[in-house]
Amino acid sequence: MVFFWSANYIIGKIALREFAPLLAVGLRIALAGLLMLPVYLSQRTAASPVGKPATQPASDAWTSRDVPMLLYLGLFGVTLNQLFFLIGLSRTSVVHSVLIIAMTPIFVLLIAAAIKQEQITPRKASGMLIAFAGVAILNLLPSQPGAPGSRPTLLGDLFIFLAAATFSLFTVLGKKVSLRLSSITVNTFSYVGGALALAPVTIWQARDFPFARVSAAGWTSLVYMALFPSVICYLIYYYALTHISASRVSAFSYLQPVIATLLAAIALRERVTLPLIAGGAVIFTGVVLTERG
Repeated sequence: MVFFWSANYIIGKIALREFAPLLAVGLRIALAGLLMLPVYLSQRTAASPVGKPATQPASDAWTSRDVPMLLYLGLFGVTLNQLFFLIGLSRTSVVHSVLIIAMTPIFVLLIAAAIKQEQITPRKASGMLIAFAGVAILNLLPSQPGAPGSRPTLLGDLFIFLAAATFSLFTVLGKKVSLRLSSITVNTFSYVGGALALAPVTIWQARDFPFARVSAAGWTSLVYMALFPSVICYLIYYYALTHISASRVSAFSYLQPVIATLLAAIALRERVTLPLIAGGAVIFTGVVLTERG
């Protein structure tokens, strides 16, 4: 899961060379929804005895009262998260993006504290301040040379920040739902609902887009983004949420900066400077203090 998500930063950069962010996210979510539907229907069929009406397994017995929450999770955990992510990725570097996403455990804690699930201790508060100081350091560094999409910008970092915040909301609110419903059901509602919500924007973006000019690399990148980080990773993520705490699941994001930075340096030739490493170290220090506070 962590490797697929790490590679998604690089694959996303490749896709954004040929697709506008709004069109890319619309197509990505729509394709992910189409990929999830057969899985969901297969699950329902497998749970139904031959000759009897289809019934949901006990752990997947959703009702009409669950639909608003499922769509709510889809709005924040899928639609807004991936929309903010691709817009931000098109305006900042991979390294900046992955370091800001690494702050997800802090956002999880803030949201959990706001709904009385956890408490913020003085040590945790200090860790948060240190992590946010690390983000400030990143944005005070001089821009690296390169194409516009590869240079870090404050606006791009802001959108990545929003992507991390919406995914954190998905993590905290999804904990209770994941104990009752399967990840397949949650993801199907999320992606199909997200695709329908974005349909007007997707159609508007696609009306004059030259699809025939998209290269094989562009289409492959889009399929990768829909299949691996959007479907397979979310299924693994929700499965993990049913077995361990939300904050512990989020802690696996520590591995993403290392993997994504190495991939960006190799595939995209992004520069990894000592000041950049210093800013990342400050962020990690703050996150670790928050986690252990």
